[in-house]
This record gives sequence, C-alpha cells and structure tokens, in this order.
Amino acid sequence: MTDAAAARPGAAPGRPPGAAVGRLVEVVDLLRRHCPWTAALEPASLLEYLVEETYELYEAVDDVARAERPSQELLDELRGELGDVLFQVVLHAQLQAEVGSFGLAEVAEGLTAKLVRRNPHVFSPDGALRGGTAGSVADIVATWQAVKQQERPARTSPFDGIPHHLPALAFAAKTLARAGERGDGGPDPAGEAGLGRELLELVRRAVASGVDPERALRRAVLDYQQDVVGGA
Repeated sequence: MTDAAAARPGAAPGRPPGAAVGRLVEVVDLLRRHCPWTAALEPASLLEYLVEETYELYEAVDDVARAERPSQELLDELRGELGDVLFQVVLHAQLQAEVGSFGLAEVAEGLTAKLVRRNPHVFSPDGALRGGTAGSVADIVATWQAVKQQERPARTSPFDGIPHHLPALAFAAKTLARAGERGDGGPDPAGEAGLGRELLELVRRAVASGVDPERALRRAVLDYQQDVVGGA
C-alpha cells in the first residue's frame, strides 16, 4: 500500500474549504470591479492562460509524483499551481455570473451531481452513501461510460468529445483508450523510462527526416479514428 493510500481513510490535513473558497470568490469579484486589467478580461482572452496554467500544474504534479519524498519546495509549488488553475475556474465562473448564466455554486453543484450519478457503486440516486462493496475496476469504468452515454445520446462515435487540440500523444492515448485498447494492469514504472527513450528516438528520426512529429501523429490518430468508425 502506498503512503497516499494508507493516509486516504483519515481526515485531510487542510482546513474545511468553505470560508476560504467564499473569500476567493469575493476577491475575484472585487478584482473584476476595481482592477482595470482583470476587468478587461474576457473568456476568449483567458484561454491562453488556462492552457499555460494547466501545463504548469501538470509539471508540478509530475515533479511530486517522481520524488520519493517530495520536498516542501515541491509541495509548495504544487499548491501554488493548483491555486492558479483554481483561479481560472473561479474567474470563468465569475464572467458567466456577470452575464446571468451561472456561478461557481452551479459549477460545483453540477460536478457533484455528475459524480454521484456516474458512481452508482458508491452513491444511491439521492446521494447517500451505499453499503457493501464495489465491483471490479472494469465494471466501474463500464458503468461510468454507460451513464455518460445516457447523458449525451447524440454522441454516436466512441471518439466524440475528445478535444482535437490535445497534444498529439495525449490525443493518441485517449483515442486508443476509447477504442478499448487498455492495459490489464497498472502502469509499469520499470518500462516507463524505456518507452520514453523509444518515443524520444522516434522524435529524433522525425526531426532528422524533416517531419513534424506532432502533426504526423495527429494525422495518424485521425486516420485511426476514421478507420474504427468506418469499420464499426
């Protein structure tokens, strides 16, 4: 059992988030009304920041995951990057609240309802905790996908909803997973470095050949999707 798994049943060390989140929403609202730079922001102009902050969070999470015993510096960096991404979420919700669409409360309520709905092995329809034990991981994933399909019946392709602007490697991995090409076990740390070197070698070959590896992989994934859908 990992340290994280061992600690999971206990209480989290952080304080209850209610007051802190409420103050954050208040500060963002005040910035929108009193800071000219923040007041000028629009959803479209925030997109570049959202992408940048997400990648910085990815890096911080991976840095902590790779460290056998993460230093306080790494943990502080992770906490800061989580805050930067949270700011993006709160700010986007604030922009929608200002035009009368929805606010952060509706975002949180919608997410909570979705998590309850898609995890019937944990929750009853009214949100109460179920007793008993859950099925296998494969059963849980299958239920999640079935509920997701019921929510969006218009999506007929297994690849519907995968953002085409994902980086090519993430786009490829998501596509293969949606096609049912999943591993039976968990990640193999011993093989990760080797696969990384193989990927790096493929990129080296592409660069030496004058081929853009990002574009080449993206086009291959799109062709794969068409083949799967066409053969369905």
